[in-house]
Amino acid sequence: MRARVKVKPVIGIVGMGYAGLPVACLFSKKYTVIGYDMNRTRINQLREGVDKGGDFDKKYLLRLQRHRLHPTSNREDLMQCNFYVVVVPTPVDENNQPDLTYVISASQTVGQVISKGDVVVYESTVYPGVTEDVCVPEIEKVSGLKFNRDFFVGFSPERIDPSNKQHTIFNTVKITSGSDDRTAHYIDSVYGSVLSAGTCLAASIKAAEAAKILENTQRDVNIALMNECSKIFSAMGIDTNKVIDAAATKWNFNAYRPGLVGGHCIGVDPYYLITKAQMLGVDSELISAARHVNDTLPEHIVNRLVQTMADENIPIKDASVLILGFTFKENCPDIRNTRVYDIYQRLSLHAGKIDVVDPIADPTQVYKEYGLKMTPMTTALKRTYDAVLLCVRHDVFSDFDIRSLIRERSVVYDIKSFLSDDLATLRM
Repeated sequence: MRARVKVKPVIGIVGMGYAGLPVACLFSKKYTVIGYDMNRTRINQLREGVDKGGDFDKKYLLRLQRHRLHPTSNREDLMQCNFYVVVVPTPVDENNQPDLTYVISASQTVGQVISKGDVVVYESTVYPGVTEDVCVPEIEKVSGLKFNRDFFVGFSPERIDPSNKQHTIFNTVKITSGSDDRTAHYIDSVYGSVLSAGTCLAASIKAAEAAKILENTQRDVNIALMNECSKIFSAMGIDTNKVIDAAATKWNFNAYRPGLVGGHCIGVDPYYLITKAQMLGVDSELISAARHVNDTLPEHIVNRLVQTMADENIPIKDASVLILGFTFKENCPDIRNTRVYDIYQRLSLHAGKIDVVDPIADPTQVYKEYGLKMTPMTTALKRTYDAVLLCVRHDVFSDFDIRSLIRERSVVYDIKSFLSDDLATLRM
């Protein structure tokens, strides 16, 4: 590393979304932070102390901004930084191929403001090799600087779980890495200076990239196993969750639960590893099969609902159905890659009328992203339905009187095992 390492870091965050904002707040404990996002609406909201994700309250955000945190949509403000952290989305396209558009664009942005001796750390989830083989060349091309001579790079995968109040960025161990030994230890020390939980210095950037992919791929495969077992047990009339509870009494059993797999991590990251495997000519049969099981679960859910309604002599064509929950996880407003929409789409081919209620989701955002008009909760509470699907386990639904929403002959599908045994007709 060069002399700049001895200078106190001025942190530049590129991307102030669900993951970028927590990173900015973390570093603001000790350092000056310039939080850049090209979305001016997002920046204006943050300046007013508004976090749409609901993880940080207004008073906290405004207090940080009075001291060290400076949200901006002006790229030139990043030029005062010497330690850049890239935290932008890495989704997949309609063919489930990695979409590196955002991380490439962010690298170009960094290339326009970076100076000699600066450090760039990527937190966006990618397959092993993207940081050094894709991102670094973009910085070099735009800046004219030479990698590992004029600027240095690391990878520290984000471990943000939106709306999780127990496991936060402030108490979770952080993986770090660097493009050479001195850079790796420097990056590790910067993160370590603001993390009470400590850090884990990975052997290399590729190892750190692979670790994040492995974290979520493992969960995806295990949930797929539970989803497949759920289909088998349900066909036998056995409650899958009661089976899991019994099995969990064994000391080495991990109690993964069946359910929808959406969001920006578990439902996406394995495709990055599958793509890398294809590049290498390596089979990824188990990972690919797990993705297929989880991706096709909405179809299974709808088919089972339709069959049960037919068994109960409830005409599906004229049926009125209520879907409770639309976000990808409980008590979280994030609607990215929600699999509830897949249920809605498939159910639309059968049912006459479908109401979707989610008091946590932003109806404007839902309509913008999916073209779906949400039903106000007050409206739904005045109606009755032939079928109710509880898709997301929001705490607010615990106050719902489901019995008042269903007709004398109806089906209640409790996908999240949230309702009492005497109320739920179907479970996973």
